[in-house]
Amino acid sequence: MEGFIVDVTAENAQQVLIEESMQRPVVVDVWADWCEPCKQLMPVLEKLANEYAGQFLLAKLNADTEQALAGQLGVRSLPTVMVLKDGQPVDGFAGAQPEQQIREMLDNYLPKAWELQYQQAQKLVGEGELDQALPLLRQAYGDSAERADIAKQYAAVLLEKNRVKDTEEVLGKILMADQDADYQQLMAQLELKQAAADSPEIKALQQALAENPDDSESAYKLAVQLSQADRHEEALEILLGLLRKDLGFADGAAKQAYLDIVKALGAGDPVATTYQRKLMTLMF
Repeated sequence: MEGFIVDVTAENAQQVLIEESMQRPVVVDVWADWCEPCKQLMPVLEKLANEYAGQFLLAKLNADTEQALAGQLGVRSLPTVMVLKDGQPVDGFAGAQPEQQIREMLDNYLPKAWELQYQQAQKLVGEGELDQALPLLRQAYGDSAERADIAKQYAAVLLEKNRVKDTEEVLGKILMADQDADYQQLMAQLELKQAAADSPEIKALQQALAENPDDSESAYKLAVQLSQADRHEEALEILLGLLRKDLGFADGAAKQAYLDIVKALGAGDPVATTYQRKLMTLMF
């Protein structure tokens, strides 16, 4: 059933109150035209139903036209609100209630924001949209207190994007009890990525810098190579060092490369945020 609000009748009661409550919570509002508190409560419930956009179904039941149905539900006063899950009443109240109290009741039965973000991210991962999935996973990971299942999905996407350092950090926080076969597979993939992280070009430039730490040209080339290998934080740190010496290094190419990496990481990325702040401090 689509939509946020429906009128309950004897004809659709089975579908609305039983079948639909197997899929999502159903909030039944039992009301009547002559009931003044009902007129105060219904706009609040309708507002919430539209705001939550289908996370629950608001089922409006007119007690005058559907007396038998109201009687079957055990309604004794109006307005009466019931929350149904899996075909059974799990909560409710009688009389008009303030909006905040209704929200608090609904929060007990509706998915958390991070759960919805995780579901959306999983869909995007399945469609191969990793760049769109990554910020949703990052948010869900943090808001869920770093739940292990989300951590592993987040780490898998980070690894796919060659964010080796970030992957290592996320996997390092997973408790031993949650280190299952998926975790072991991710760790094996991480080790392979780490072993293959340095291309011959990167190794040569790292050697040049080791021999001459003041070789700014080699440092710039190394930063470019690292950014192309999606080793963004390492690249940004090198570029930041160059910009501290000369904000216009390489005719502004170093600064532009720095900004391009930050932009590529995307808004809300913690690495991007950190290095945006460092550049602003340097410039101003």
